[in-house]
Amino acid sequence: MTVDTTVEVKALARYIRMSPAKVRRVLDQIRGRSYREALIILEFMPYRACDPILKVLRSAAANAEHNKGLDRTTLVVSKAYADGGPSLKRYRPRAQGRAYQIRKPTCHITVAVAPNVNENS
Repeated sequence: MTVDTTVEVKALARYIRMSPAKVRRVLDQIRGRSYREALIILEFMPYRACDPILKVLRSAAANAEHNKGLDRTTLVVSKAYADGGPSLKRYRPRAQGRAYQIRKPTCHITVAVAPNVNENS
């Protein structure tokens, strides 16, 4: 069976209530790694961002398996990035009738997987 190596399957999670910088810290650890290795890393990292990233990674693998017929064991995380989403704006009362704005950031997480080019190594 020939597998098209240019195939890249992605999954996207939008409006995650988390700072994009905190999510990028975790995504940097899994980018370029195999699917199974990335699962293990995300399972044991102590960050709150791991749960939504794990969900997106599993979704990307399921998309690759279901839509393109790829095997999960050969997948590699080819792209992983977090873009900023809209911020929720809230106000906190301060002294002398003033109000300070609080921004609660959201982000969009994208994870793309592709079949491993060096399968025989």
